[in-house]
Amino acid sequence: MIDESKIKKIPTRMGFGEGVVVLGERNPNIIVLGGDITGSVMTSLFKEKFPDRFFSIGIAEQNATTIAVGMALSGKIPFFSSYSAFAAFRNADQLRISVAYNNANVKIGGGHSGITVGPDGATHQSLEEVAYLRTLPNMTLIVPSDYNETKKATIAAGEMNGPVFIRFGRSAVPSFTADNDKFEIGKANILKDGNDLAIIASGLTVWESLMAAQMLENNLGIKARVINLHTIKPIDQEVIVAAAKDCGAIVTAEEHQIHGGMGSAVAEVVVANYPVPMKFIGINDRFGLSGEPDELISYFGLDRNSIYNAALDILKRK
Repeated sequence: MIDESKIKKIPTRMGFGEGVVVLGERNPNIIVLGGDITGSVMTSLFKEKFPDRFFSIGIAEQNATTIAVGMALSGKIPFFSSYSAFAAFRNADQLRISVAYNNANVKIGGGHSGITVGPDGATHQSLEEVAYLRTLPNMTLIVPSDYNETKKATIAAGEMNGPVFIRFGRSAVPSFTADNDKFEIGKANILKDGNDLAIIASGLTVWESLMAAQMLENNLGIKARVINLHTIKPIDQEVIVAAAKDCGAIVTAEEHQIHGGMGSAVAEVVVANYPVPMKFIGINDRFGLSGEPDELISYFGLDRNSIYNAALDILKRK
């Protein structure tokens, strides 16, 4: 039983910033490019510790990404971070041709992702980047669930070769994974076992899924398997297929558009290997709104109650 009152809330962007600092301490080839929002995405931590390895490019995301590719091809390991609305979409051409096509060893941090950027509103609430990024050859795409996992994901990204995009948010979210929990790119984590249905989630919806699973068991004795699919690409087919076979029904949850997102990636695996009923929790083909993060999570149906109800619906189709 998880006692929610004892869970601290920490922004995932802190994990990204601290992870880059750890990498900087380990490897002198780690460099960071800034885009005038270093304090927002926490690359300011690297700037403070390694000023000679930090380069301010200004409000020029496309230029920063192209420079990062040149540095990568020269043997450096560059990190660049901006809001996902810019890091993914303003950079779409650079990510496709300069980064992915060249298989350049560039690491991109997509901050302030999802609706929980809150008051910044629809223009800054990036809800579509997973659909684009997972189609790029050579691209690794990670959507960590909390502070600890974001830090581990950042370190792992810096220690592997090839392009990586790490998606993280602005707001403080429950930090529920432990320092010693295993993190491996491409390998999902089973956080709660059960065979009545599977709930597969990424990002902040992992916590909401755990809470929904706890409600299902406490209220109805339903045991849901909760899977943290932190790596969208490469996807963990083994864990997904096992969940389909063992549970017979799947709910996916993500802070992203339903179309083309993590749920779609899971469905591709399920349909090809072991089709079972599925239900998708996410943003349903619309733009975001301004508001407080918790209000938006509830309004758009990404909260534990929505996942709980989706689980009950899918069990009727099992």
